[in-house]
Amino acid sequence: MPTNHVNQLASKSHDAPDEKRRPDKTEVDVVNLGDYTIGRFTFQPGWRWSECIKPVVKTESCQNSHVGYCVSGALAVKTEDSQINISAGDSYTIPPGHDAWVDGDQPFVGIEFLSAAEFAKPAGG
Repeated sequence: MPTNHVNQLASKSHDAPDEKRRPDKTEVDVVNLGDYTIGRFTFQPGWRWSECIKPVVKTESCQNSHVGYCVSGALAVKTEDSQINISAGDSYTIPPGHDAWVDGDQPFVGIEFLSAAEFAKPAGG
Protein backbone atom coordinates (compact mmCIF):
# COMPACT_ATOMS: atom_id res chain seq x y z
CA MET A 1 0.00 0.00 0.00
CA PRO A 2 1.45 3.42 -0.96
CA THR A 3 2.37 5.87 1.75
CA ASN A 4 1.67 9.59 1.48
CA HIS A 5 4.03 12.13 2.96
CA VAL A 6 3.21 15.63 4.15
CA ASN A 7 5.99 18.21 3.90
CA GLN A 8 4.44 21.28 5.51
CA LEU A 9 2.09 22.35 8.28
CA ALA A 10 -1.04 23.93 6.77
CA SER A 11 -4.70 24.65 7.45
CA LYS A 12 -7.49 26.17 5.33
CA SER A 13 -11.19 26.60 5.90
CA HIS A 14 -13.80 25.21 3.53
CA ASP A 15 -15.79 28.31 4.47
CA ALA A 16 -13.21 30.35 2.48
CA PRO A 17 -12.32 27.81 -0.25
CA ASP A 18 -9.78 28.16 -3.05
CA GLU A 19 -12.50 27.18 -5.51
CA LYS A 20 -16.30 26.93 -5.50
CA ARG A 21 -18.45 24.92 -7.93
CA ARG A 22 -22.22 25.40 -7.87
CA PRO A 23 -24.20 23.16 -10.26
CA ASP A 24 -27.89 22.63 -9.47
CA LYS A 25 -28.46 21.59 -5.81
CA THR A 26 -24.66 21.22 -5.44
CA GLU A 27 -21.98 23.01 -3.46
CA VAL A 28 -18.38 21.92 -3.90
CA ASP A 29 -15.89 23.86 -1.76
CA VAL A 30 -12.29 22.97 -2.59
CA VAL A 31 -9.11 23.73 -0.65
CA ASN A 32 -5.59 22.99 -1.81
CA LEU A 33 -3.03 22.05 0.80
CA GLY A 34 0.36 21.35 -0.74
CA ASP A 35 -0.04 18.30 -2.99
CA TYR A 36 -3.54 17.56 -1.67
CA THR A 37 -6.96 18.75 -2.80
CA ILE A 38 -9.81 18.26 -0.33
CA GLY A 39 -13.45 19.02 -1.05
CA ARG A 40 -16.52 19.59 1.05
CA PHE A 41 -19.47 18.36 -1.02
CA THR A 42 -22.97 19.50 -0.04
CA PHE A 43 -25.90 18.05 -1.98
CA GLN A 44 -29.41 19.33 -1.28
CA PRO A 45 -32.48 17.07 -0.99
CA GLY A 46 -33.58 16.16 -4.51
CA TRP A 47 -29.97 16.09 -5.75
CA ARG A 48 -29.14 13.29 -8.15
CA TRP A 49 -25.87 12.98 -10.07
CA SER A 50 -27.63 12.11 -13.34
CA GLU A 51 -29.83 15.23 -13.10
CA CYS A 52 -27.51 17.81 -11.50
CA ILE A 53 -23.96 16.91 -12.56
CA LYS A 54 -24.37 14.91 -15.79
CA PRO A 55 -25.43 18.05 -17.75
CA VAL A 56 -22.19 19.75 -16.58
CA VAL A 57 -19.68 16.95 -17.18
CA LYS A 58 -21.47 15.30 -20.13
CA THR A 59 -20.73 11.66 -19.29
CA GLU A 60 -23.32 8.88 -18.97
CA SER A 61 -22.31 8.10 -15.39
CA CYS A 62 -19.94 9.61 -12.83
CA GLN A 63 -16.40 8.75 -13.90
CA ASN A 64 -14.70 9.92 -10.70
CA SER A 65 -13.26 7.61 -8.07
CA HIS A 66 -14.31 8.80 -4.62
CA VAL A 67 -12.79 8.37 -1.17
CA GLY A 68 -14.53 10.29 1.54
CA TYR A 69 -16.29 10.67 4.85
CA CYS A 70 -19.99 11.48 5.36
CA VAL A 71 -20.42 14.28 7.89
CA SER A 72 -24.22 14.39 7.73
CA GLY A 73 -27.20 13.29 5.68
CA ALA A 74 -27.34 10.21 3.49
CA LEU A 75 -26.42 9.26 -0.06
CA ALA A 76 -27.45 6.25 -2.13
CA VAL A 77 -24.97 5.09 -4.76
CA LYS A 78 -25.68 2.62 -7.55
CA THR A 79 -23.24 0.94 -9.90
CA GLU A 80 -24.17 -1.49 -12.65
CA ASP A 81 -24.15 -4.45 -10.24
CA SER A 82 -24.43 -3.03 -6.72
CA GLN A 83 -25.96 -0.36 -4.51
CA ILE A 84 -24.92 1.05 -1.14
CA ASN A 85 -26.28 3.64 1.27
CA ILE A 86 -23.85 6.03 2.93
CA SER A 87 -24.84 7.87 6.10
CA ALA A 88 -23.32 10.12 8.75
CA GLY A 89 -20.19 8.64 10.26
CA ASP A 90 -19.44 6.39 7.26
CA SER A 91 -16.18 6.47 5.32
CA TYR A 92 -16.62 5.33 1.73
CA THR A 93 -15.03 4.39 -1.57
CA ILE A 94 -16.94 4.62 -4.85
CA PRO A 95 -15.53 3.43 -8.20
CA PRO A 96 -16.20 5.17 -11.55
CA GLY A 97 -19.41 4.26 -13.38
CA HIS A 98 -22.11 5.17 -10.87
CA ASP A 99 -25.15 7.31 -10.23
CA ALA A 100 -25.93 8.72 -6.78
CA TRP A 101 -28.73 10.62 -5.06
CA VAL A 102 -29.53 12.22 -1.73
CA ASP A 103 -31.50 9.76 0.38
CA GLY A 104 -34.01 11.58 2.58
CA ASP A 105 -34.87 15.18 3.34
CA GLN A 106 -31.55 16.33 4.82
CA PRO A 107 -28.58 17.62 2.80
CA PHE A 108 -25.68 15.22 2.31
CA VAL A 109 -22.35 16.68 3.44
CA GLY A 110 -19.21 14.73 2.64
CA ILE A 111 -15.49 15.41 2.80
CA GLU A 112 -13.76 14.08 -0.33
CA PHE A 113 -10.09 13.22 -0.46
CA LEU A 114 -9.74 11.82 -3.98
CA SER A 115 -12.21 13.38 -6.42
CA ALA A 116 -12.29 17.01 -5.27
CA ALA A 117 -9.91 18.31 -7.93
CA GLU A 118 -12.25 17.26 -10.76
CA PHE A 119 -15.78 16.63 -9.47
CA ALA A 120 -18.49 18.80 -11.11
CA LYS A 121 -16.04 20.62 -13.40
CA PRO A 122 -17.55 21.44 -16.80
CA ALA A 123 -16.64 19.19 -19.71
CA GLY A 124 -13.50 20.41 -21.43
CA GLY A 125 -12.44 22.72 -18.66
